[in-house]
Amino acid sequence: QSCVFFIFAGVLITSALMTIISRNSVRSALFLVLTFFSAAALWILLEAEFLGLILILVYVGAVMTLFLFVIMTLNLDKTEKQYGFVPYLVWAVLGVLILLALLIDAVFPLTGNKILIPLAANESNTQALGNVLYTQYAYPFEITGVLLLVGIIATIALSFREKRLNKAIS
Repeated sequence: QSCVFFIFAGVLITSALMTIISRNSVRSALFLVLTFFSAAALWILLEAEFLGLILILVYVGAVMTLFLFVIMTLNLDKTEKQYGFVPYLVWAVLGVLILLALLIDAVFPLTGNKILIPLAANESNTQALGNVLYTQYAYPFEITGVLLLVGIIATIALSFREKRLNKAIS
């Protein structure tokens, strides 16, 4: 089982790097799909089947379809790349350091207090996740839904091309 974990972890890291490195936006989005599949496989290996399946259904099925629609609608390949990534290198390194600090704090917390939710004998991890999500985190869950709605509306607004109803003779 650890061999399978390392294979999926290697595919995840490689496809995440290819998502960043790839110059073609469609290929980058497809590498992101592979990244999501690998992450879902890791979730399933960690016995969080619900999170793995939701990752596949929501992100690969809905969000990446929306991303690919936007990429192909806006013709991003035809736009001229002006600067590359060098001007943003400082921000990228700062972001990576912040995320690394958060990851280290999550794995090795400084306070030593871990919040664990005990599972009842007849309760699955999906039911426990639903109980916590819809009680303790109800407002952030609803805010996330509103943000996704705003993203969908923004995508429609970006891809909308207005028709000219009158034709002027010039």
